[in-house]
Amino acid sequence: MIAIGGNSLIKDQDHLSIKDQWVCARETSASIASIIKEKNYQLAVTHGNGPQVGFILLRAEVAVEVLPTVPIEICGADTQGAIGYMLQQSLTNDFNRIGINRKLVTVVTQTIVDEDDDAFLNPTKPIGPFYDRGQVKTLRGERGWTLVEDAGRGWRRVVPSPIPQKIVEIEAIKDLLSRYVVICMGGGGLPVIEKNGKLEGLEAVIDKDLGASLLAREIKAATLLISTAIDGVYLDYGSPSQRIIHEMTTEEAISHLADGQFPPGSMGPKIRACIQFLERGGKRAIITSPELIHEGLEGKAGTTIRG
Repeated sequence: MIAIGGNSLIKDQDHLSIKDQWVCARETSASIASIIKEKNYQLAVTHGNGPQVGFILLRAEVAVEVLPTVPIEICGADTQGAIGYMLQQSLTNDFNRIGINRKLVTVVTQTIVDEDDDAFLNPTKPIGPFYDRGQVKTLRGERGWTLVEDAGRGWRRVVPSPIPQKIVEIEAIKDLLSRYVVICMGGGGLPVIEKNGKLEGLEAVIDKDLGASLLAREIKAATLLISTAIDGVYLDYGSPSQRIIHEMTTEEAISHLADGQFPPGSMGPKIRACIQFLERGGKRAIITSPELIHEGLEGKAGTTIRG
């Protein structure tokens, strides 16, 4: 299973357009297609959507005098469809180009969470644009939002990020995997609760890496590869002594995590996701950049974690 980060579809702040994201999607697709050609893997692909959801929310804010704002779960569904489309088309073209007789399908995916999850008492996930102090009172009163100051850059809305518990469409995904490459679980899945026998969407987001780990466990994947903006996992990242880790055990990953090497806002969720996957039967987890996916699976790039 390959999990593509939403940020890995955006190279930098100078390349935010849809055209730029198409370029990244096609580069990632070429790596995935070469893997299928060589190994004939059954494959599920997930993706992040954080920046893309932020763009939708910003557009909605600009147009707030003309159109109603967009609920977060609808933003998530929009991006599952849009990013799924980009990956599905890119992979179809690459499969046709190099003679792979495989079809693809994208599944809009819902993820059940516990409505009593502590995350609902303590929203922490920043989303959307920045606001100035003068807007905070109005937004809190009129929209019921929780806003916090973000490192002196302004105020941002924060929403709950509950733990994913169950994938609504999992049986359909398992069935499809026997015949197709399946793109699903975008952004960790659309958070829903079960209430009186019905599903109900929430103003929340699921950590994409924890969602990917859940999917990998449910489909009994042997390998979970998480693609991100950097080429691998580093110790002392950002310091003069930073150094990449090419291989480590689950125990070493747990130890480094406890030592604070992998912060919650960056590598931490990816390492936690890998640990969960490996502790529940996965064989190996790999973290690397999109352009090194092929080399990562060959053990020639990135960071490999084994149980």
